[in-house]
Order: sequence, then structure tokens, then C-alpha cells
Amino acid sequence: MMTVRSQGMVFVLAIALLATCAQNSEAHVTVENRLKSMVYLSPKITQHQGSVSNKYYYDIEFPKGHIAIKSFNAEVVDEEGNPVSLQETYLHHWVAVRYYQRIGIKEKIYNGNLGFHRSDVIIAGNAGICSHGLTQFFGLGSETRKTSTHVPDPYGIEVGNPLEVPSGYEEKWMLNIHAIDTRGAVDPMGCTECRRNQESRSYMIFMLLLLKCRCNLYNVTIDEYGRPLDPNYVGGLYCCYDETQCKVKDGLESVKINLYLKYTVKWVDWSDSIVPVKIFIFDVTDTWQNTGIHDCLIEYDVEQSTTGIATNDYTSSKWSSVRFPISGDVVYGVAHQHSGGIGSALYREDGGVICSSKPIYGKGNDVGDEAGYIVGMSTCYPKPGSVKIAQGETLTLESNYSSEKSHTGVMGLFYILVVESSSESNYPVQAHEELKVPILSWGLAVFGLAICAAILVAYHRRQRSEDGYLSIAA
Repeated sequence: MMTVRSQGMVFVLAIALLATCAQNSEAHVTVENRLKSMVYLSPKITQHQGSVSNKYYYDIEFPKGHIAIKSFNAEVVDEEGNPVSLQETYLHHWVAVRYYQRIGIKEKIYNGNLGFHRSDVIIAGNAGICSHGLTQFFGLGSETRKTSTHVPDPYGIEVGNPLEVPSGYEEKWMLNIHAIDTRGAVDPMGCTECRRNQESRSYMIFMLLLLKCRCNLYNVTIDEYGRPLDPNYVGGLYCCYDETQCKVKDGLESVKINLYLKYTVKWVDWSDSIVPVKIFIFDVTDTWQNTGIHDCLIEYDVEQSTTGIATNDYTSSKWSSVRFPISGDVVYGVAHQHSGGIGSALYREDGGVICSSKPIYGKGNDVGDEAGYIVGMSTCYPKPGSVKIAQGETLTLESNYSSEKSHTGVMGLFYILVVESSSESNYPVQAHEELKVPILSWGLAVFGLAICAAILVAYHRRQRSEDGYLSIAA
């Protein structure tokens, strides 16, 4: 019979082995006061000077089980894990979409540009407002590094509920990553705005009609579906789709780089004490006010002001109104804008501000502080119960951009998290409660060693695949 001391020593050795396994495995969950965290890498994104990657990656790695998401953060990194500057690779946007896939579909889909056109897939999007598109649960752009996505206690974004999955399907997640390489570009900012050239809109239209050319900075005359571009289309997503090329300086030697989207997910296991929140995304291009249909155009252009000098005002404002479908309390809000944006706000029917979100611009050359780029957006965390929306209330979204010069393909989105009135709970989740450590025993040590062996086997098997998904420890 071993002594208590010798048992303790064996247990310590087992824990050391487990730690070694964790360091050598592809990923492991870190747990701090019941808040779990994992960091992943997307599939490899290969780019060269001026190239555009806008792919859809299905069946990405994501936490399993019935859980409450507490945050979802992301950034672009190189093969060594170093953050990549927006001055080299502009992150136009990334979005994470939940979907249900029919059980029995064996192939793992990645590195594809299939979008949502798959018969075996049901998009399980957010709560609205748009009739199509903008179905993501999470998503940002260049501002991703300095924009908080934390969901405060006692709230959480519920996913993985087996009762919500249609019969014959399973829940999965997809990433859409739109990255533009601006190294050596003739007009880096023009590349990021997917615009045709640097002149005024009227001159562009005249020249386009005269020369019958389109998307001057890009090598396309048709959109990604093969349709000819409208000559009045001066720039935007139809110009910079996957595998297009922005104009670079003559004589450049092509240098390829491999990048990844590193995304960090934090969550807690679901319990009845968690208050679920619904995700709503508003788009300033929503046509509902005029058509009665939530047709969200997603992007729009900002004209250069012809009166700004005289009035000393270069603010270009755009508004849209929608009728809110539920009643509830707002617990989080943030806007999404592109370079040139100067702020956005969501208003109640009586004109009261629900949330105002302003961009944070970089001021230098360091990663995360790139001059001229939006590197963050301010967020709103209202005191619980202080910001209420009534069912059927008309809300107005305002998006402001600088019109000192023209901008193409800009966006004016607004995310809010809402606790539906019937979902409120008097029992907050203990997301930061201390874990109680079980009594050390031989059983735990042996179990730990078994887990270690399993992890090593799985790790070496998965290392054989070069084209799959990568993940790294948090």
C-alpha cells in the first residue's frame, strides 16, 4: 500500500505529464472561474501583393455543447503568430455564421467560395432585422483589435441547444474572411474601398462611359457571378471579390505570404441562471421605411461635399428606420464603419439615444495603431434595465461619414444585444465563481494519463493533414 506522500508524488507527475501533453496538442481549453476560453486559427490564407481573398470556410472549429458565448474576438496573424498590420493586409470584414448541416454529409468544406448556396445547409442566423444577408452572430472589420465583444453577466448568447436543431441536422459554424493585400499598391486606401480611381464620382462616371472600363484599381469588368457591372457603380464589394487583384506598382517581385484569422472564443456552460440575449443587426441602407421590406443593401457611397468649405461642415449623414419586433432591454451596442466614418447612433422613437458608437483611428505605424485606419469602435454597456425598447417601436439608425473626399463601398451597421422581456431572470449566472478542486486520488491520476495518451494520438493523426483547420492554445 502506497503512503499518502507517495500517492501525492505520483499525482504531481501525472499532472506534469498532462501539462506536457497540453503544450504539444493543437488546442486546449483554459478555464478561469468557470469562464472557458479557446484560441483557434482559420485555414491558411495565401496572398500576394494586391490580391484579394474573400472565402467561406465551413465547419470551423468551435466550442461544443450547450453553452453561452461571452465573447468572440479575432485578428489576422502570420505563420509565426505575429499580428499583421492593416497597412499590409486590410481586414475588410470577418463574420461567423451558425448553420445546421444535414447529418451524413461527409466532406469537410473549406477554402471554398460557395457562400450560402448549399441544399444541405440551413442558416441559423441572428434575430434580424434584414430579410437576407447579415445573418452573422459575430463580425467586425479593421476595428476588431480594439472593439470589445464581451457579453456582461448575467447574460450570454445561447448556442448548441439540441432542442433548436432540426431533426436530421447538426449545428456547425462558418467563417467568411475578406482580406485585401495592399503591399506595393498604387493606391492602398483605394484598394481597401474597392474603388475605381482617385477622381471625383462625376469624372469617374464620364471616363467609365467613355472608355468602357470598370473598377480601375481592380482587374474586373464583371461581378463574381459573371454579370456586367453597372457603369454607374464606382466601387465596392462587386469590385473586390475573391481572387481579384488591386493595381500595384510596376516592377514588383511577387512575394507570397500565408496568413490566418486567429479567433478567440470565451464561454460558460449553459444553466438556467443565464439570461439569454438576442442579436439584432441594423443596416443604414435598409429600405423598409420606403418599401415595407427589409432589403439591406449593405454598402453605399459617400459623395465629396461641394459646400463643405463654405459651411465648414464635411459631415455626410444617412438614416434608416425600422419597426422593432420584440420588447426588451439593451445590454450591448456597437457600430461598424469603414475609413472615413465619424460615428453612428441608434435612436428610440421619441428621439432618445439607445447607443452612440464612434470610431477610434490609428495615429502611427504600429500594429493596432495604423494611421488613417479605424482600429476600434466605442461600445455601449447600459445599466441593466435602463434602456428599454417596446415591441413595434420605430427605431432610427444614423450613420455619419466625412465628406471631405468621396468614399466608396462604405458600411453603416449597428449591432445590439437585447434581453427579451419574458426572458429576464432573477438569478444571475455565477460566471466568475471559484472552482472547487476535487480530492486528489489515484483515479484522477490514471484518468489524466489516459486523456494524455488520447490527446497525443489525436494530435499526431491530425498533423498528417496540411489543409485542415489549425488551432492554438489560449
